[in-house]
Amino acid sequence: MNTPEHEAALPTVAVALRQATAALSRAGIEGAGNDARRLLVEATGLSSAQVLARPEEPLTLEQSRTFLAYVERRAQRAPLSRILGVREFYGRPFKLSPATLDPRPDSETLITAALGLAREEGWLDTPLRILDVGTGTGCLLLTLLSELPKATGLGTDISPVALDTASENAQRLGVADRADWRIADALDGVVGPFDILISNPPYIRSGDIADLEREVRDFDPIAALDGGSDGLRVYRRLADAISSVIPDGWIILEVGYDQADAVAGLLMSSPTRMAPDDIRYFRDVAGKRRCVAGRTRN
Repeated sequence: MNTPEHEAALPTVAVALRQATAALSRAGIEGAGNDARRLLVEATGLSSAQVLARPEEPLTLEQSRTFLAYVERRAQRAPLSRILGVREFYGRPFKLSPATLDPRPDSETLITAALGLAREEGWLDTPLRILDVGTGTGCLLLTLLSELPKATGLGTDISPVALDTASENAQRLGVADRADWRIADALDGVVGPFDILISNPPYIRSGDIADLEREVRDFDPIAALDGGSDGLRVYRRLADAISSVIPDGWIILEVGYDQADAVAGLLMSSPTRMAPDDIRYFRDVAGKRRCVAGRTRN
């Protein structure tokens, strides 16, 4: 049991927040105050409003130790989402694991693209089949299943741990009965037909991995980042095999900021022989072409 003297030595909410903000600022963390506040909320169980309203409230010993551990991890560049174990994507929480990529807001561009294309095709209220290659947390597939209540889907990954994480997210979101999971590398062993293929494949050039921010390089799985010498390795494999898996539908791909033309070229030179009019580009919030979509036809 803590003695009164011990309790008195514990920091108050305000002191803990001030000290953590200073420590994160010294570590070069942008938005140090916001990160410290979010970690304090998680460590104490207080709401953001309560943190502001109770500056003189002392932390318990357990809260103080937990908070200090969180702050130390953040100072070592662990992303907030890795510390908290969850990332919000398209307004829904997704559990992370070491085997999954940390979903980023840029990837929401794929959801916007998929829903827009489904609307154009008149598919919003139909029993679509969706394939998510390299599913990771399942954020792409599960978001689409949440938005398209008659759709079903298959998520593939090379990591069984990632598939376990995706399956747990499906349970949490209430769509597990419409989602299946399979270990597969690209489209190896995947049997269609599907109406939509969606994927955020590894697309960082191997030589650029070392220059990534530490939050990405040191905490995302390398297999989810490394796209080979030119970043296009997985796109080539998908383009070569999509005709049998997506004979009449859309392939929707996230791409690097300078890869849109190259990926579109791969789709147009693939066995599907897409025409330029079959290719669509979608921009992220920064105005970069973040998504390339191609229409396959029987």
